[in-house]
Amino acid sequence: MIHLYELLDCGDGRKLESFAGYVLDRPAPAADGPARGNPAACRSADARYERGPGQRGKWTVRNSPAADWLFAADDFRLELRLTEFGHVGLFPEQRENWDWIDGRIRDNPSSEPLKVLNLFAYTGGSTLAAAAAGAEVTHVDASRSTVNWARRNAERSHLEDKKIRWIAEDARLFVEREIKRGRRYDAVILDPPSYGHGPARQVWQFDEHVESLLAACRELTAGSPRFMVLTCHSPGIGPREAARLLAAALPRGERGRIESEDLTLTATSGSRLNCGVCTRWCAQQ
Repeated sequence: MIHLYELLDCGDGRKLESFAGYVLDRPAPAADGPARGNPAACRSADARYERGPGQRGKWTVRNSPAADWLFAADDFRLELRLTEFGHVGLFPEQRENWDWIDGRIRDNPSSEPLKVLNLFAYTGGSTLAAAAAGAEVTHVDASRSTVNWARRNAERSHLEDKKIRWIAEDARLFVEREIKRGRRYDAVILDPPSYGHGPARQVWQFDEHVESLLAACRELTAGSPRFMVLTCHSPGIGPREAARLLAAALPRGERGRIESEDLTLTATSGSRLNCGVCTRWCAQQ
């Protein structure tokens, strides 16, 4: 894949990144070591984000990004923009997952396309990776504006004609309703936050709700999933605990291999940034 992202440096609670040549200085609580790069580089960043009270914060912009500010991959494009939450529409640590998902779908031995459910789907990176590889995808995110953003990404990627269902709904409610409707999926992708809200202010807490959601996903796959992906961003959840959570969601006796590892990015300065944990399982063919 062709990536236009680079982590330049991280440390002292912040990270310096380049998105398609546009340099951002943002908070990064996991960057608790000292920065290794030139401190002047942060002062010359195109935009700097500072957190405010609550979830929102403020950007100080020295130079505005291009009107058509995009992240480019081989099979899709993601529109970028500065949001009040400090996000830009891309979590670059997900790149490995996109490649892995692409490979699992293209290796599908069946002539029927895999049906993939993507929960907490954000701006659609995993959705578009799966759709471009030939899957039928159901994209679910609690934020209607973010779902619309993902749809624009599909259009920018010339994937708007792929079989993608766009759903703005609380993930847990959607899964419960899909079970009642008798729908079934071949694969599930989950990238839940530590804490969040659904459209009707339903509270999501990873520690409290993830196990029951994974159990419901097991039911949605009718006891015979092709693959599952879980990423975690909650403090205290390491590769071993994430692997335990995913293993509990698999049918008894299901053959396959779980791989669980820290999600990390390495800066050009040599610093490493921990971005959570990724756990993946694929059925043995």
